[in-house]
Amino acid sequence: MNESPGNASLPRVDFYLVGSTEPLARLRTACRLVEKARDQGLLSTVRAGSTTEAVQFDELLWTFAELAFIPHAVWPQDAALASDAPVLVTAGPLPDSHRDVLLNLGLDLPGGFAGYGRVLEVIGPDEDERRAGRARWRAYRDAGIEPASHTV
Repeated sequence: MNESPGNASLPRVDFYLVGSTEPLARLRTACRLVEKARDQGLLSTVRAGSTTEAVQFDELLWTFAELAFIPHAVWPQDAALASDAPVLVTAGPLPDSHRDVLLNLGLDLPGGFAGYGRVLEVIGPDEDERRAGRARWRAYRDAGIEPASHTV
């Protein structure tokens, strides 16, 4: 697992800047990132910005690609299924398991992010999302992490 340069105890943080204005482009990008993590054998938590977004993301994991399905559970509602699912989706508290990857869709800095191996931030073209993303970028830097940026 790649660690943040300079401090092996902090997670690697990557920002993915989505340029498409298609309504679900940001969530589809998040699905592809979760799929890639799952393919690498990593356990992921997806932190949605709201309950509505968690429901959207849950549904999209079933349909985002013709032949793709990402086994997942909604946390904490599906807690009994969590041990069998490589991905947990939540709009509430973060689970104690699935700490390889945290994919953040929320506008604020996720509490407890330092307990993950990797943090993925997916930012859409909306100016409020971009502004909040810049604030999180600064917060990660203030915590001693040098985030990477990718345009998708």
